[in-house]
Amino acid sequence: MRAVLQRVTRASVTVGDRVVGSIGPGICVLVGISQDDTKDDMEYIARKVLGLRVFNKDLDMWKASVQDAQLEVLCVSQFTLYGKTTKGMKPDFHSAMKSDTSRQFFDDFVALLGRLYCAEKIQTGEFGAMMQVALVNDGPVTLQLDSRKFSYDAKDPEQAAKDAAKLAAKEQRRSKFDKVVPPSA
Repeated sequence: MRAVLQRVTRASVTVGDRVVGSIGPGICVLVGISQDDTKDDMEYIARKVLGLRVFNKDLDMWKASVQDAQLEVLCVSQFTLYGKTTKGMKPDFHSAMKSDTSRQFFDDFVALLGRLYCAEKIQTGEFGAMMQVALVNDGPVTLQLDSRKFSYDAKDPEQAAKDAAKLAAKEQRRSKFDKVVPPSA
């Protein structure tokens, strides 16, 4: 699973002439889902989105997460994050999850963000629609997130096995340290 996280002063998504999602200060997250993604990938990206310290606290830079600062999140599904441009001039999107299953996966991701944080502070675009995303990037701060470091189509089986072993070790370490605790009421 991939995400592009942008710290914003405001962001909105329009479909046709309707604004379907809009936030003030917070983060805008473009979300790409791979055909190989699992619930573990979803949980990892959700924890990162809510926990990354991209906001200032008092005069200290990089000290608060969107959750710490009680700001808003706008999530926009974006299969093009899995576009490959290595061959020819036309992007290849075969690594992206098909829309019939990715819709539910995206909805589950948004619901998870709401459970971990505050559902009222989570906005979305309209899945599968032609959307216009408008935002004012603050900083600018833009970060790329990927729940997996290895390539999904490793050509060398030996390298693929090494990458999978590294990922398993990383997941084991992550489970010990990467817990997001919902704020107390």
